[in-house]
Amino acid sequence: MSGKSQTESKPSVSHIFADIPEGKLLEIDKIVQKKVVPAHTIIFRQGDPGDSFYIINSGKVRVFRKSREGVETELALLGPGNYFGELALLTGEPRAGHAESLEVTNLTVVSKDKFDQILKDYPHISSTFIKQLSNWLVQGDLKLEIEAERRLRVPSVSWFDYLIIFSLSLFFGIVLNLSNPHGIRLMPQSLSAEAVPTITTLLAMGKYNDGESLFIDAMPSTLFKQKHIKGAINLPLALFDIMYVLELSEVNKDKEIIVYGRTISRLYDEDVARKLIFNGYKNTKILQGGLSTWKENGYPTEP
Repeated sequence: MSGKSQTESKPSVSHIFADIPEGKLLEIDKIVQKKVVPAHTIIFRQGDPGDSFYIINSGKVRVFRKSREGVETELALLGPGNYFGELALLTGEPRAGHAESLEVTNLTVVSKDKFDQILKDYPHISSTFIKQLSNWLVQGDLKLEIEAERRLRVPSVSWFDYLIIFSLSLFFGIVLNLSNPHGIRLMPQSLSAEAVPTITTLLAMGKYNDGESLFIDAMPSTLFKQKHIKGAINLPLALFDIMYVLELSEVNKDKEIIVYGRTISRLYDEDVARKLIFNGYKNTKILQGGLSTWKENGYPTEP
């Protein structure tokens, strides 16, 4: 939900704007707003619509989640150079938590329409936010694992423990669950009852050598980084809508797409393949045997 940048006050010197030409930086500076927030002021509330993105020029901000029972879970303490508020703008969902100034805080505020325009003009900024979002999901997963281990060590579980776990579950919600290879399926098994075509590893290798097909890895980004088919594009289910626009916006819909990536409990390849078919990529197939069979045959992988 938050990321880090350098400590300068202007958004034009933040690392997320580092590759933008100086002339364009001056244009961005003209369309953003500067805002001074008094100490102990709520900047936005959990459940509010995402209408702005914030960069902290000076001061401190606390980001926290609050359950219906009033139990607070602190998510981040942010200082000069940090940014926050991008998650709701990227996903279109309401704010996932509260943001409160801990002292007099000077902010650079980018409205949603200006934020969308910047992402459209400079796609590499979108990639920066997506990487940060992936890290946030992994950190959230670790928090849940730590909490689960703590509960196992306690002889008896109190109602307070249940409330903490429940509030954390609400916060991470569907996005976190989809990013977890051992997560519980929270969406329908498929977008269509029609079976998705499959392709054998041998035939897929022939198409790989000929460069005829686009290979898509449907696994969460953390697993993709560990090992994947060489040249494959990562299109994780949890970030499908965002990555779809960035990676496939210019790919011809007649292109053959081969999807792989599943675990014992999650059929990522099938879910992503159905989404691709739903979006017009009718020539989409699932790789039989997935990455494991591909590796067993000695076919190209990386890293």
